[in-house]
Amino acid sequence: MGLTIAQKIIKEHLVEGEMVAGKEIALRIDQTLTQDATGTMAYLEFEAIGIPRVRTKLSVAYIDHNTLQSGFENADDHRYIQSVAKKYGIRFSRPGNGICHQVHLERFGVPGMTLIGSDSHTPTGGGIGMLAMGAGGLDVAVAMGGGAYYITMPKMIKVNLTGALRPWVSAKDVSLELLKILSVKGGVGYIVEWGGEGIKTLSVPERATITNMGTELGATTSIFPSDEITEKFLIAQGRGDAYRPLSSDSDAVYDRVIDINLSEVEPLLACPHSPDNIKSARELSDVKVNQVCIGSCTNSSLRDMLRVAAILKGKKIDDSVSLSVSPGSRQVLTMLSECGALSDMIEAGARILECACGPCIGMGFSPNSAGVSLRTFNRNFEGRSGTRDAQVYLVSPEVAAASALTGYITDPRTLGDYPEIEMPEKFKVNDSAVLLPAEENEAKSLEVLRGPNIKPFPDANPVTDEIAAKLTLKVGDNITTDHIMPAGAKILPYRSNIPYLSKFCFAVCDEQFSERAKEAGSTIIVGGSNYGQGSSREHAALVPLYLGVRAVVAKSFARIHAANLINAGILPLTFENAEDYDRLAQDDALTLIGVFEGMRSGKMSLKNERTGEIIPVTCSFTDRQIAILTAGGLLPYTRNSK
Repeated sequence: MGLTIAQKIIKEHLVEGEMVAGKEIALRIDQTLTQDATGTMAYLEFEAIGIPRVRTKLSVAYIDHNTLQSGFENADDHRYIQSVAKKYGIRFSRPGNGICHQVHLERFGVPGMTLIGSDSHTPTGGGIGMLAMGAGGLDVAVAMGGGAYYITMPKMIKVNLTGALRPWVSAKDVSLELLKILSVKGGVGYIVEWGGEGIKTLSVPERATITNMGTELGATTSIFPSDEITEKFLIAQGRGDAYRPLSSDSDAVYDRVIDINLSEVEPLLACPHSPDNIKSARELSDVKVNQVCIGSCTNSSLRDMLRVAAILKGKKIDDSVSLSVSPGSRQVLTMLSECGALSDMIEAGARILECACGPCIGMGFSPNSAGVSLRTFNRNFEGRSGTRDAQVYLVSPEVAAASALTGYITDPRTLGDYPEIEMPEKFKVNDSAVLLPAEENEAKSLEVLRGPNIKPFPDANPVTDEIAAKLTLKVGDNITTDHIMPAGAKILPYRSNIPYLSKFCFAVCDEQFSERAKEAGSTIIVGGSNYGQGSSREHAALVPLYLGVRAVVAKSFARIHAANLINAGILPLTFENAEDYDRLAQDDALTLIGVFEGMRSGKMSLKNERTGEIIPVTCSFTDRQIAILTAGGLLPYTRNSK
């Protein structure tokens, strides 16, 4: 039986376990990346492990999230990350150099290599045939120290593409089409591989848009073959020697095959407040638009920007619309400037923001109250934009530009002829904003610079055989990490200060949760299906740890968040019977019974002290995960295992 692309890479990097779906495997990691919203904590964790130098082939620290320096906090964290990078052997991408996934694709990604990043959209690297996965910061810290990355061996979905995209339809629409088919839960436990004759019509930036959005399916990662299109992209970046052909075997077996005819895809939008709430642009032509944001790691490539500039050239945006454009990298911005496309966008009325994540994580450019904002981003969770009642739609660059011109959601096919763009044979390469680390001998004497906002890692809380706790919060389905630990300009600067962050935990759901949890001392949270979807931010586990959360009982969990809970020493448990969710109420006193035996058998009991009922809950932990929970989390486990 042949192998898929992902299975071939896994086989090459397998250090422990068997390639059997559902079984735990351990992978050797070639590359890591961090960004500054998660990086400070990841490097504090790396320092706590006590290893003097990173042991990966390449590790890069990017500054692209917390770039709004309205106080000392972000600047101090940037200085800390830069000093850590120099000392421990990590490349440092300076603020303004670009969004981590765009820059990594351009300058560092290598087909066939493994990459984990402390950002859930790390699968962008699958656009050039990498096995690229989002992970918690602590998992990245362990990988930087030479440790393996543990995941459950995924199943495989093949998306077979035929035909070619019609004018005004783009890769973003393909991603939304698959979200319409699978939903935000449909990819959980799978790797999505894209193939078929249709992939030959898609450039690397288009492929990267699709693998980036695969995160919203809940998939472990998404991947394209590495072929002549990949080689052309790498040669244009001056990195032709990084090319390696990769394809699946003709007799590879997939657990599910989905067929999409590119010729039948039309311009789509994800409506508020979920990436899988899909409608066509033609259905929404009466929706008035207040704001349009173009950029993010999903749609900020040179190709995307040139297309937007061509649509806007010689025109003016509607008087009622505010338009922002965020190029994905300094390379993109420089090339836009030199070819005149940047001027076309500015003259049309666009506001040019720096090469960073910006509005995507609520870092500026929030919509007006109850405003309709069209964004070429990957998430439209409630409140993520920084405005609680904003109505955020996810769209392609084509729909975004067309709607900015008309002031209403617009099917771009109504604009007439699709403007042609010409991609350069060579990209402008200037890596001066990527600082190299010190040599090992020099590094020993270097000081790590810490600001006063950096606070200690929360204390470990080893699992005990019986856990008595109060149910301090009960939430519904599809709770995201943005619900648990919000982003935004007011909160992100405190990512290295867990005590301060704790005030905002679950504030989107219940502003009183933090104080209630502190008062309870020991807490259990109850959730619905797909609990913890969205960002890989481990703060959504570390802050609950600080607040005394001992267990989360839900109908189901998102992959990365479940792993982050275990890493923090918090038990992720599932209802054996989904209807038992309705038998629990906020403020119930609960007792988990037989925890030690239950972690091994997969079953334990949750007693509701109010009603006397015994509710069966289940779990599926490996021996390693049990040891982590018993130690109080991955950090003490790793430190003790050195």
